[in-house]
Amino acid sequence: MDTPVKLIVGLGNPGPAYERTRHNVGADLVSQLAASANLGLKPESKFFGATGKLVIGDVSVRLLIPSTFMNRSGQAISALARFYQIPTNSILVAHDELDLPAGAARFKKGGGHGGHNGLRDTIQSLGNNKDFARIRIGISHPGNAKQVVDYVLKKPSPSDQSLISQSIDQALTYLPLAVTGQWERAMTALHSST
Repeated sequence: MDTPVKLIVGLGNPGPAYERTRHNVGADLVSQLAASANLGLKPESKFFGATGKLVIGDVSVRLLIPSTFMNRSGQAISALARFYQIPTNSILVAHDELDLPAGAARFKKGGGHGGHNGLRDTIQSLGNNKDFARIRIGISHPGNAKQVVDYVLKKPSPSDQSLISQSIDQALTYLPLAVTGQWERAMTALHSST
């Protein structure tokens, strides 16, 4: 049995202009998780984001959607983790993933940032610690590295949005396994379903 998850973070950019864009699918996942538990996330200035608490399985878990821009995500994550003394290996970060097709979602433990500015800042803010887990939500790749910035800040096509929504639903279905430390089961179940 692995370490239970104590903090789930959804990465995105703040404000109406970025709602439902590809870069915000991590925040969308955490919003959906909170809504499914009838939990309202409350803005907390000391944590630079909106936060709440729920029980998944038998584990008490804090949720966080940073209100900082993506490239300052770590400011919020490190502030909350320090305050509640949550170790890095008990943090799960949901984020968009260019290297997976829309409709795919993957659990992952540790690893680098892969060019993702939110992950890069999170690693730096946690003292260059990469031991946090991730939910990688596929958004497909535009095919050209020069197009990436514009691509992630746009809303997906209706067909891609449908696929992304399905992959978020699947990730949430198997999330309790990951939260309670059953990582192998969570990975196998999610990876065979998306």
